[in-house]
Amino acid sequence: MIGEDALENVGLPSDTGLQLIGSIQEQQVQREESGRMRIRAMKEARKHRTLPQVTISSFTETGQAESSVKIPAQKAYTDRQPIISSSLASTSCASLDITELLRLLNTTLGASYTLSTPSLLSQLELCISSDYDFGTALGRLRPRWHIDPTTALGELCTLEAQDREMRQKAIVDKRILTPSMPPRRVWDLYSNRVVPHWIIRREPWAISHAWMDPKDRVEVQTPINGYEWPVPIPKDASLELIRIEMLHLGAQYVWLDVLCLRQGDGPGEHLRMDEWKLDVPTIGQVYHQNQMVVYYYSGLGRPFSLKAGDLESRRCWFNRAWTLQEISENSIVGGDTGGSPLKAVPINDQGNFEDGVVTRFFEKLGSLKNIAQEVHNVFDALAHMRKRESEGAIDKIAGLAFLLRSKTIPAYYETQSVEDAWTGLANAMREKYRGDMLFLYPSPGDGNRKWRPSWNQILTMELPATGSVYLHEEVTRFHGFDIDRHDGYCIEKGYVRGLAVSDPQRAGRRGEMRVKDDTGRSHTFKIFATHQYPIPEASYTLISGALTDMEDWVVRQRLPDRRFEKVSVFRIIDRNETRRLKELGVVRHRSANYFI
Repeated sequence: MIGEDALENVGLPSDTGLQLIGSIQEQQVQREESGRMRIRAMKEARKHRTLPQVTISSFTETGQAESSVKIPAQKAYTDRQPIISSSLASTSCASLDITELLRLLNTTLGASYTLSTPSLLSQLELCISSDYDFGTALGRLRPRWHIDPTTALGELCTLEAQDREMRQKAIVDKRILTPSMPPRRVWDLYSNRVVPHWIIRREPWAISHAWMDPKDRVEVQTPINGYEWPVPIPKDASLELIRIEMLHLGAQYVWLDVLCLRQGDGPGEHLRMDEWKLDVPTIGQVYHQNQMVVYYYSGLGRPFSLKAGDLESRRCWFNRAWTLQEISENSIVGGDTGGSPLKAVPINDQGNFEDGVVTRFFEKLGSLKNIAQEVHNVFDALAHMRKRESEGAIDKIAGLAFLLRSKTIPAYYETQSVEDAWTGLANAMREKYRGDMLFLYPSPGDGNRKWRPSWNQILTMELPATGSVYLHEEVTRFHGFDIDRHDGYCIEKGYVRGLAVSDPQRAGRRGEMRVKDDTGRSHTFKIFATHQYPIPEASYTLISGALTDMEDWVVRQRLPDRRFEKVSVFRIIDRNETRRLKELGVVRHRSANYFI
């Protein structure tokens, strides 16, 4: 059942740029009243209408008085759902006899099974022999308790084996073959325990937040994750209060990185490094499965607020590398205090607010909306990412993999160099994004490939201003042969001049390309460079894309082994010129071009 307080929250504005919102509250009401969620809530209410009413509050869960809790949705939650208190969740099954354990499960879940129910006894004995607490037992048994408990144990064993096999086979040659891999663990809010994903029967919501500075956070040991690793959270936040807020918003299962992604400095450090190879690159899948995402823009579990300087902080949500892949249309803002910036009303039709910080906040959200839907050009994503901060040197690269919708993605090896990580991503990304780098980046790469920029160039050099250009030229990768190939048009010999010197005003530069027809007659065409990289006056082999109508060209020089080294790029922007070039007959069609 969706709590009434959920209607007080708002999601991301639907418009981009300065045409942002209209009525923020109205958007959230429309989202919360969507048919899918309403039907689900009705089904849940019918299934649990006979259950006793349960209340959990900040006082019962943490000892904190409700009056001192700043976020209304974190004060208390009451409903007829199979929700248990933290104290009951921590009750050891071994301290109960089997009869008492069954009674608690029946009471919590609204059932009337007896010990004579086939296979039920073995499930209860497993909970006791495995030293589960009641929260863990409830989290594992609840999804199938009302279906057929007689087959639940066998089904769970099968699901666990299938999940283990799926993850074991996921990585081949340091590449993840299935980027849509589900998360390894989720937080079951009803039982207040982290459970394996293969147990649940619906996809989880996700929480997006930016980690606070180390001095502003604390690592807590908690039974929620079975004390498997210390959980880093802000000093003024509480997992128990976050749970109450998530229940108010309508969630049952939630993916939260600090709880569900194994963290360091615990007894399972060797497990963390192995799990992260698969789990870190596939985080983006959690945020792109049409489930709700809850955003804490001011820190996990903290009240949402905006003040001067917040948006410039390196710890701001907008400035962190990992959050770029977490943009979703289905969204709710967490930490709403009732008087937060979410209640601000635009003062004009351009979407401006009285507080300039609030205006900039919504402008930033709007600028990310298109990225969430589709990256039209790889440099759009790279321009966003390179301005962001990260803890690990390769995190910016790993944070791009899911955003670029790669068919396969590189596994995560935190000790590898950034250039090796970038090579792995460049080799795996979609062919069209590789084509963007070939046709739009103006200079040769200074790393292990000349046809595309190195990661150092991405971070330090000016990137092409694409204006969301949708080029759709492809550079194919033949992994077994370490070959990169583009199929398109080719001019075997063209003389380029007029682009050898950059423009002090940094304006677009005009030059000429001269080619000879079959009779030896020269023909000159006007060309244009949108960049300042010098193209020495010389004869080159030139290639163009089959889909660009001969507008975009790559300048290259031939090497002795028949491969080519990129020199630069230019454009022919006059349609009359491209038409004349086609009619001249000097362009070879469907040429296979190999690059280093």
